Amino acid sequence: MLTKHVLGVAEITQILAAARAEAEKNQWAVTIAVADDGGHLLGLLRLDGCAPVGAYIAVEKARTAALGRRESKVYEDMINGGRTAFLSAPLSGSLEGGVPVIVDGQVIGTVGVSGVKADQDAQVAKAGAAALKG
Repeated sequence: MLTKHVLGVAEITQILAAARAEAEKNQWAVTIAVADDGGHLLGLLRLDGCAPVGAYIAVEKARTAALGRRESKVYEDMINGGRTAFLSAPLSGSLEGGVPVIVDGQVIGTVGVSGVKADQDAQVAKAGAAALKG
């Protein structure tokens, strides 16, 4: 039988706090979503001023990163690179801003962020994911 790490309430809170701190440091109104390794929502925080659609997009970015076990930007790059057939894949968050949370080489969850420019979303998401690395 295999054993794996999972995100608990303490870790979800830590990820959200780190991502929120990065967003607020830069004065970015974003939504931050934390999902488990299957893409199921565990925590969501929509900062003041973020458009409601940000909540939907952040969750989908987190789900995409979980299902693919990689940053959601990989899919955006594939499509932008001409692999348009990938648009038919069952992923709604194929935009930069979803990143995996990796512990002991395994994806145990993801962080999705939406609300500002794509690279800024990714910056906030990476800050959240890095919160568990020490």
